[in-house]
Amino acid sequence: MKYKMIGICACVCAVILSVLAVFLTSDHTNRYHQHMEAEKKTPCTDHGDETFCTHLPLVQIDTGGEEIPGKTIIDENGRKTGYTQSSEGEDEIRAYIKVTDHEKTNNHIGDEPSVESDIMIHVRGNSSRAFDKSSYAIRLITENGENNSQSIMGMDAHHEWVLHGPYLDKSLMRNYMWYNIAGEIMDYAPNVRFCEMIVNGEYQGLYVMTENVTAGKDGARLSLSVNKKDNTFTGYILRLDRGSNVKIKNLDTFSKYTYRTLNALDIVYPGTGNLTEELREAIRQDFSDFEKALYSYDYDREKYGYASRIDVDSFVDYFILNELAGNVDAGNFSTYLYKGSDGLFRMCVWDFNNACDNYFEAELGHEGFFMPWRLWYWMMMK
Repeated sequence: MKYKMIGICACVCAVILSVLAVFLTSDHTNRYHQHMEAEKKTPCTDHGDETFCTHLPLVQIDTGGEEIPGKTIIDENGRKTGYTQSSEGEDEIRAYIKVTDHEKTNNHIGDEPSVESDIMIHVRGNSSRAFDKSSYAIRLITENGENNSQSIMGMDAHHEWVLHGPYLDKSLMRNYMWYNIAGEIMDYAPNVRFCEMIVNGEYQGLYVMTENVTAGKDGARLSLSVNKKDNTFTGYILRLDRGSNVKIKNLDTFSKYTYRTLNALDIVYPGTGNLTEELREAIRQDFSDFEKALYSYDYDREKYGYASRIDVDSFVDYFILNELAGNVDAGNFSTYLYKGSDGLFRMCVWDFNNACDNYFEAELGHEGFFMPWRLWYWMMMK
């Protein structure tokens, strides 16, 4: 037993040292770590304790009193029957956001905001929609409803954002920590900032303003583009999860129709507004070609094998990060990958709520590996 424990400890140390070696030699020097780099602020002395005062960025959302739709509806038997809608039967509502983020002083409710905009907002997630603390998807818009890209809390300008409300994660920092670690190692991981949030005058707690996995302009997020008119694309983003409720986004790829996975792949980018049946079929065929190469007899051939179609380091990094974190959803749910403009597929981390021994549906054992049995990796491990 003693030698077995020594062997386990040696393996764990080897993995950690490997991750640290990549971390310390990374070229991703522009990653901003809020907990280390945010300027320390002088405590306020000009108001009493009754005044809301925070050193973190402050997000205020005003819905005009209307409840934000998207919460899970549970019937009398405890079964999920759907999601709440707005008073007009819509899945999202229009609201107004103000973000106050002073560089040198604390933030207060009545301060001049750094960013303000009309938004469309709804509750997001799957199981998390039933939690007492909701997470939200927001889209910044102009008065006439057009996308209104803004830089928020120092992150690159974009119109789509996620306000992640840590609920299962009582440490409040799993997503923040692992996104930042991944951002030092991989080509891209979502940027994040801690903030505090108030909705219709009521304090909601600590949130994490998060970039969602999508394309952007001027170097923001992923550099991808689509031409709806010509049905062409420089790249696309897919998600392996439970599928989309928008039919055109779902793909019947090789791994799906051969029952190698019971989960669904859907198209994240291009979005619904830029997606045609021709584009969907082109993406389905393109991704199926990669999967057929992976599952073929030539899977390890230099010319025909899968390795010529992916950034191998990206898949390796994703494997190590999720295995080390014990993020058992990886490779099953909330699993993002994208095809870049160079024609190679890469992985992108997302959702570490259940990581680091925090899986709420079952107790996790501490022995063995799980990533080698996830979709795609089962063949790659050969």
